[in-house]
Amino acid sequence: MVAEFDNKAVVRIVGLHKYFGSLEVLKGVDLEVDRGEVVVILGPSGSGKSTLLRCINLLEKPTAGDIWFEDSRITDPKTDINKIREKVGMVFQSFNLFPHLTAKKNVMLAQRKVLKRSNEQAERIAVEQLEKVGLGDRVDYLPAQLSGGQQQRVAIARALAMAPHVMLFDEATSALDPELVRGVLDVMRQLALGGMTMIVVTHEMGFAREVADRVIFMDDGVIVEQGSPTEVFDHPLSPRAQDFLGHIT
Repeated sequence: MVAEFDNKAVVRIVGLHKYFGSLEVLKGVDLEVDRGEVVVILGPSGSGKSTLLRCINLLEKPTAGDIWFEDSRITDPKTDINKIREKVGMVFQSFNLFPHLTAKKNVMLAQRKVLKRSNEQAERIAVEQLEKVGLGDRVDYLPAQLSGGQQQRVAIARALAMAPHVMLFDEATSALDPELVRGVLDVMRQLALGGMTMIVVTHEMGFAREVADRVIFMDDGVIVEQGSPTEVFDHPLSPRAQDFLGHIT
């Protein structure tokens, strides 16, 4: 089935519900993300932010509703989700690096296994991406020889090496010591400036203000409000957003 929506939209979510047992975590979410747009999702713990992100590439299977990625309805059982995932980069809180592989080989692995790139091509792209995230001098280091922030930048390079059409960030800095956060956010800023479509779950309010095209505030499984950073941060309409943002901004 081909989605009938603006061809600028990379992701379209309609009526998304997700239950874990009897607990309804997403309660009918509708969302479109345009090509080149940076959307930051905010909200308290348990509001459904990470579940929404994980549904976009079916790491969590929706209970009801539909999700389109570009022209494919990925909630259609006939869709090859692995082909879709090749176009969707995801960076988690945990780095998920292979401890026995160097930074370069961590970035090469999925290119070789999934995209069937030659060893030479995968290595060239791995080095290019590691240089882009500021780790050109660390390509032969093992994860244990890298700081947490450097490991997260390797994870970003690994995702970028797959040439994704959209990048999903699920609280990518929340496991890092404060002094290591800046390096990761700087990489994310550069991606945004380069036109990468990004959906970012984060508690980094300064980043959201500076980089987001649109800020979404979620609470209790629904999108409570959305708008430009100025609209949401400086003039929140809902009492729940006013309360939440008043405590952290």
